[in-house]
Amino acid sequence: MQEETPGGVGARRYLKSREKPWAQRLAVKVDAWGLTPNAISVLSVVFALVSVACLMTASEACCPTAATLLWIGAAVGIQMRLLCNLLDGMVAIEGGKKSVVGGLYNEVPDRIADPLILMAAGYSSDWIIKLWGMPLGWVAAVLAVMTAYIRVLGGTLTGNQSFAGPMAKQHRMAVITIACLGSIAELWIRPDGKADMVMTAALAVIVVGCVFTCWRRLCIISRDLYKNTPTNP
Repeated sequence: MQEETPGGVGARRYLKSREKPWAQRLAVKVDAWGLTPNAISVLSVVFALVSVACLMTASEACCPTAATLLWIGAAVGIQMRLLCNLLDGMVAIEGGKKSVVGGLYNEVPDRIADPLILMAAGYSSDWIIKLWGMPLGWVAAVLAVMTAYIRVLGGTLTGNQSFAGPMAKQHRMAVITIACLGSIAELWIRPDGKADMVMTAALAVIVVGCVFTCWRRLCIISRDLYKNTPTNP
């Protein structure tokens, strides 16, 4: 198995947060609690579903205060999901608890969580903007899966998986988290008490970024294939 590389190409996504003392201490505690890496991966989907529930109901909240709490819940759920994504790898690799089926648990929960969160973000807008937000959410969800497919395809064809951005998983989730917080500000600033423009704009950014990310990863795969193919004398 290849090591992670700061350049974003390898068998494991490079995350600076793994080197942080707080992350290492937390991984040790989680390991001591007896949680397996696979269980942590499944837990990430649970937090993603919390975000989905909050996003889907934010526009139907009874009052601005309730909507604010739902937007905060969505943002917290996303960040907890990412924290699980950080800890499962640390417990598995650094903690020496790799599983034979760990690769499945590493990939499949993400393929569930990413599309659900992005689709729910599209449904989080009020009904007028949903004409734009809903399609953007679905397109973003498909493209999120596509970026992962291209990454894994690169690993199959060249032996290297490219985690290059600009709209890799952590970037997509960062944009949605910021949009959740921005929606709170929009909710309280707008006279009509609605919050839809910030999230719709965020989904548009994700769609454009994912298209570029797919193109960039395909270029990396193509380059590696040409580099690894011997030329005829």
